[in-house]
Amino acid sequence: MTLVAGVDSSTQSCKVVVLDAGSGTLVREGRAAHPDGTEVHPDHWWRALSAAFDDAGGLADVSALSVGGQQHGMVLLDHAGEVVRPALLWNDTRSAGAAGALTDEVGAEDFARRTGLVPVASFTITKVRWVRDNEPELADRVAAVVLPHDWLTWRLRGYGPADSSPLGPDLDQLTTDRSDASGTGYWSPSSGEYDLDLFKLAFGRDAREAAGNAGPCDPGTVVLPRVLGPGDSAGAIHPGCFGPGTAASGPRILLGAGAGDNAAAALGLGAQPGDVVVSVGTSGTVFSVASRAVADPSGTVAGFADASGEYLPIAVTLNAARVLSSVAGILGVDFDELSRLALDAEPGAGGVVLVPYFEGERTPNLPHAKASFHGLSIASSTRSNLARAAIEGMLCGLSGGLDSLRAQGGAATRLLLIGGAVQNPAVQAIAAQVFDLPVVIPSPGEYVARGAAVQAAWAHDGNRPQWSVAVNAAPEPDFQPAIRQNYLRASSHIDPGN
Repeated sequence: MTLVAGVDSSTQSCKVVVLDAGSGTLVREGRAAHPDGTEVHPDHWWRALSAAFDDAGGLADVSALSVGGQQHGMVLLDHAGEVVRPALLWNDTRSAGAAGALTDEVGAEDFARRTGLVPVASFTITKVRWVRDNEPELADRVAAVVLPHDWLTWRLRGYGPADSSPLGPDLDQLTTDRSDASGTGYWSPSSGEYDLDLFKLAFGRDAREAAGNAGPCDPGTVVLPRVLGPGDSAGAIHPGCFGPGTAASGPRILLGAGAGDNAAAALGLGAQPGDVVVSVGTSGTVFSVASRAVADPSGTVAGFADASGEYLPIAVTLNAARVLSSVAGILGVDFDELSRLALDAEPGAGGVVLVPYFEGERTPNLPHAKASFHGLSIASSTRSNLARAAIEGMLCGLSGGLDSLRAQGGAATRLLLIGGAVQNPAVQAIAAQVFDLPVVIPSPGEYVARGAAVQAAWAHDGNRPQWSVAVNAAPEPDFQPAIRQNYLRASSHIDPGN
């Protein structure tokens, strides 16, 4: 049996899965926590990766591995391979002003045409602009700009600072993949190349793509990772990268290209063109596998590339599972009781609508809006209606993301609903009433890490594996358009705030 491993280096933790390359069956797994915060020194990820390998029983019998990672995080390296400052993560919003400035300088339509997206504070390009403007003494030291999964892959291959890596700081060995590159704001999914003029506009210095082998270069030019294609190998894990006797030591382990987290999840789910994935986490994401690049000048849909050679348009909502925990707290119940209450109410919750903008909202773009209940009367103000309105409101917000994808011409034939909250029976039943697509709930699993393992097997065997995905539920379609109509009517009256 050939074993492959996948890593999910997320905001909260590092997860490792070891799978049978032939069937995709889980053999063992491990995890380790990451520190909280919106900026984190990458050394924390490195230590967590080693601990997660140990927790998963080591890699001595593993033939290939790949790393999926949180998108957009900015890791800055100097010529010695040292990290210049803690990485700014996707959820660090200090660069919101930089996003607005870049959009004004380039124009939203031109930005979307060139990169598939319009800058918001999440994207890497806004973070490099923020560093240029606010930390110029650090910006002068920068020799390379990479993403979290790029840095981990580079370190696994044995590169890094001279005093803590076997092979030293060869920046020309930096690699990434098309899915993660497409979230930077200076790479084009349609051309498959960096837009170096945009990077220079943001950072004020020239950049070049890593050459793959060291050679003389202008020391003032910033190195960007070489972009690998689907199924490509980044090299191999160096047996001494963590030091002798660690869980990563052993025979040659091939390294896949790695991927951004949403693209890795799509691989792990086996998503195909026409599939829409709705992920219900702290925030909500709605993305689909598409056969053409998307450019939305409104910025509602980010036109990323995927990790299979297709494209991954995505819309994000800020309010997802926390809507349920907030209303459960108001009602003084746990999730199980919230589900029971919601299923006691009729579809439409007796006219009660929750517009769930507890944290403002991104789709639609209402960052200063607040949540509100509508349609309350003496008769309708029941615990069951409030519980159901919470679930309907959360899912209707996500269905707005689906509308945005469709507006960009995306095909939608099936909806895959993932995330811890979707195991709630009421969420499953109500999803079949809110979405006008067949809804499938895959069994709970680490789909980002599983998708990275798909890449590992692909690099090892030369073919993308076709692993089956177990289905936990497939509720009977029961589309109730009035639920969404009531929600749209209520949300049209929301005060956008200041």
